[in-house]
Amino acid sequence: MLIGKLINNVWATKKAHALDGFKFMLAEEIQGSNKGRRFIVVDIVGAGIGDVVIVCTGSGARKMLCNDELPVDAAVVGIVDEDCNFK
Repeated sequence: MLIGKLINNVWATKKAHALDGFKFMLAEEIQGSNKGRRFIVVDIVGAGIGDVVIVCTGSGARKMLCNDELPVDAAVVGIVDEDCNFK
């Protein structure tokens, strides 16, 4: 898992049907060796732009979506209540 900040929404007018109904957002890693790296996440907790979030990656992200067959690499699984110096 990693800590990221949501910086924008991502819209896809055409995508795999298995991804219909999912909310995509652009996140930026804000801690660790990949600080500043941007990636797309599936938001399953109702987070918004500017929120600091906990992101689960890889097979853990697919498990959170209850489908190991989905082509998803990252999912927001929590919103950080206090920034704890995650800037």
